[in-house]
Amino acid sequence: MSVVEQYARAHIVTDADILLEEQDAVPVVLRYDPDSDPPSVRVRLPGREAHEYTFSRSLLEQGLRAPAGSGEIRVWPCGRVQAVVEIHTEQGVSVVQFETKALMRFLRRTYLATAPVPH
Repeated sequence: MSVVEQYARAHIVTDADILLEEQDAVPVVLRYDPDSDPPSVRVRLPGREAHEYTFSRSLLEQGLRAPAGSGEIRVWPCGRVQAVVEIHTEQGVSVVQFETKALMRFLRRTYLATAPVPH
């Protein structure tokens, strides 16, 4: 199976690093590796020190329809075309706002990467 990596534009607001606060969208990396961690997805945020967060793929999927959370990660729809991923760490809180269709496209690609191969 192959790794799925997708860049998405997102708005980031954080209380941990004022330099990450951008009025313009920034590139965020969405990653799924079915060989090393099949139930999880990763989100890598830009910055002086790139931060990568791992959480369940099902949490991301659930959060596109209704508020969902587990541990330090919360995901919820924001209006009709956006979704929010909120990340709590010891350094603070980061709120990452995506276009929902970018996250849906990423999820679809992750399921295609894990689809059984017909014999």
